[in-house]
Amino acid sequence: MVKAHTASIAARDQDYRRIGIDRDTVRSWEDGARTDGRRGTYEWWYFDAHLDDGAKLVVIFMTKDLSAPEKPLSPMIRMNLDLPDGRRLDVIRDYPADTYTAATGRADVRIAGNSFTGDLTSYQIDVAVDDVQVHVTLDAQIRPWRPETGHLVFGEQRAQEFCWLPAVPQGSVQGSYEVGGVRTEVTGTGYHDHNWGNVGMMSIINDWYWARGAAGPYSVIASYITAHRKYGYEPIPIFMLARDGEVVADDAGSVHFRTDEAYTDETTGKPVASTTSYTYDDGTDRYVVTFRRERDLVASTFLQELRGWRKIAARLIRLDGAYLRFVGELTIERWSGSTLVESFTDEAIWELMYFGHPRTDVTTPVRPG
Repeated sequence: MVKAHTASIAARDQDYRRIGIDRDTVRSWEDGARTDGRRGTYEWWYFDAHLDDGAKLVVIFMTKDLSAPEKPLSPMIRMNLDLPDGRRLDVIRDYPADTYTAATGRADVRIAGNSFTGDLTSYQIDVAVDDVQVHVTLDAQIRPWRPETGHLVFGEQRAQEFCWLPAVPQGSVQGSYEVGGVRTEVTGTGYHDHNWGNVGMMSIINDWYWARGAAGPYSVIASYITAHRKYGYEPIPIFMLARDGEVVADDAGSVHFRTDEAYTDETTGKPVASTTSYTYDDGTDRYVVTFRRERDLVASTFLQELRGWRKIAARLIRLDGAYLRFVGELTIERWSGSTLVESFTDEAIWELMYFGHPRTDVTTPVRPG
């Protein structure tokens, strides 16, 4: 296929100069507000945690719904709390634009009394929606990292951007969550990243797998982004592996991504891989990072989350986005030649975000969700 446009991660010296960032140092202002909420832009600050009591928590502060980037500033908070007793709480709340503020010098985002603040080393997340409250701190154990500039660029002029900053690749979590007046003190491990862009993702990205996790002394962030059909479904891999808090592998050009045991999810109609793996070979060591799905935490379409006129408008434009979040087993192996040097396994959560229609050049069996 001849590609009329391009899709890649900005990594040239002039890209760093244009953006005003350094190759090896992340500054606090990079986690501050990078957009002003105008039409066509979007931004969010994301936090997740695996808690020692078995709960799993996700909190996202967003400037607007990802399915409607052309809207003006329309702040919202999303929260998912999977409790040890099996209950799953999914919260999506919209707020008036005048309840949103965000600093530019550091992460300091506030929506209607809820806050997400921090300085790359320590963060405080405080959210209260209905009868669910979350008050936690996240203290970094691994320095901030980004894939090159963190700017994915699209088009012949490279002017369309989707940007990503893993401000805390891994950190310690402590605090509490409260459901229906019952408060639980918790500790655990967490992660925070920051995303923003100047073009609707549905016009530049078809889908992505994204995962993060830890096993033994290793921590990993891994993603495989597939660009929109008009960019020839160009793959954009992202990979970072740390051992004892120090990055040992982050050259995405040395990564091979593989999917196995694929099926079509009945709920969303999307092709899904039960197993995804990232193999990194630096010429001396070979690392194999594998995620094996055990069950779904979330499987929903964008249409299911829309209401009223938004749903009607989405149907008119054939909105076909979907989101799946999985829980399962993460295995990290280090090989030297044909010898397995070490192997560690733990639980992890990862996701599949789908913005476009399923690819017609890929067929998979259908399995109920």
